[in-house]
Amino acid sequence: MTCCALIVCFANAGCGASDAAKAVPDISHEELVAAIKAKQVVLLDANGSESYKKGHLPGAIDYTAGKADLKSALPADKQALVVAYCGGPQCGAYKEAAEAASALGYANVKHYSGGLKGWTAQGAELEKQ
Repeated sequence: MTCCALIVCFANAGCGASDAAKAVPDISHEELVAAIKAKQVVLLDANGSESYKKGHLPGAIDYTAGKADLKSALPADKQALVVAYCGGPQCGAYKEAAEAASALGYANVKHYSGGLKGWTAQGAELEKQ
């Protein structure tokens, strides 16, 4: 019986493996700062356009305003680092932006879980529009 259950589970792509595959790895504050300084990251702000205007991470793209044309906003290199973020650790809005980048074939998509709160708590400045 156990053997049959294992076979069914391995045959079924939805046996928990898909949830793990969808997990977006986190990027630390230090790693993100280094990537921004080196201009080796595309940031997707998933906080909404009003929040974006009030303040966003340096160089970030307003995902809400640009999601219809996200493909043209992202680099041609599908290995480029793409980081999605939102308000802070409890915010899940980043998932849509991360999934959209992944769906376009980007393989190096990460999540900055600190979000705006974590960024400013580290003493870093926001850009304003």
